[in-house]
Amino acid sequence: MIALLQTIDLVLSLYTWVLIIAAVLSWLVALNVVNPYSPAVRSLGRGIQVLTEPLLRPIRRVVPAAGGMDFSPLILLIAIYFLRRFIPEIVLGTLG
Repeated sequence: MIALLQTIDLVLSLYTWVLIIAAVLSWLVALNVVNPYSPAVRSLGRGIQVLTEPLLRPIRRVVPAAGGMDFSPLILLIAIYFLRRFIPEIVLGTLG
């Protein structure tokens, strides 16, 4: 059971980094620091989009962009934080 919890925690941790890389890459493209037409940047962007869009799209339907800012990655990061915090407690039965 512990190995399963550690695996879930590792996957959630890696996904957190994917979300952070996606945000940084979008900022770099928006600020014209990197060329979005570069094959390497385009490949990285597509790969990250394939990984993140399935979870970000439902959040974007509920929480629209405010003032041009997309808060869906932040909301997903907060949800992942709570999952990482409470899944072991719920599964192991140590929650209140």
